Amino acid sequence: MFQRIEPVPAYRTVCDAIEKQIMTGRLGAGDPLPTETELAEQFGLARHTVREGLRILEESGLVGREAGRRLFVKAPHYSDLAPRASRALVMQRVTFEELWEVSMSLEPSAAARAAARIDAEQIAQLEENYRHMEEERAAGRSIIALDVEFHTLVAEIAANKALLLAREPISQLFYPALAKLFAHPLNCETGPRRLAQAHRRIIDALKAHDAGQAELWMRRHMVDFRRGYELCSFNLKDAIAFEGA
Repeated sequence: MFQRIEPVPAYRTVCDAIEKQIMTGRLGAGDPLPTETELAEQFGLARHTVREGLRILEESGLVGREAGRRLFVKAPHYSDLAPRASRALVMQRVTFEELWEVSMSLEPSAAARAAARIDAEQIAQLEENYRHMEEERAAGRSIIALDVEFHTLVAEIAANKALLLAREPISQLFYPALAKLFAHPLNCETGPRRLAQAHRRIIDALKAHDAGQAELWMRRHMVDFRRGYELCSFNLKDAIAFEGA
């Protein structure tokens, strides 16, 4: 009638108790945690047990320390959380096609939102990214990192934290997909050129605060990405690998 109850390690209880205080808002970003000694007294546990629980919290990004000082609560940046989610996607054997389908919803939406919010400083950041991309392309160097940066900038301008958290793990997995695409003889020249042209159109639409055109050109940009894969006869249902794999 009953399933066996597995005992929970004491350090896990420490970790869960502190995490609950953080997630409920009783401890906020920047708040210092009690010292190991104080926590050991409060939990009625040995310091080494408390230390192990704190180590798990540090690895999760919920707490951290600066220059060896006492631990404090952190609000993890979306880029710090993404690698773990990316690994989970890889382990699930997620395909290029699956990533592309989700991106077809996220990236045009980000562009449309960004058009309504963009300011002069953010336009300058995009223009600098584009200028750097054209320099690297003319020199025959990779523009993949700059493409990833461009899409991240647009998403940040959109100012939607849920969108940023949703797209970042996918964005990281597109990096090796782009490397594979641009390395193919059929696409090594035309791919980077068409990519840069699409970025130019998107930037112009954002500068004009034209949400419709920004969304349209981002959608065309993503469709072109898929067509490049098909042109090179890559299997869209192949599982995506980590960068460098």
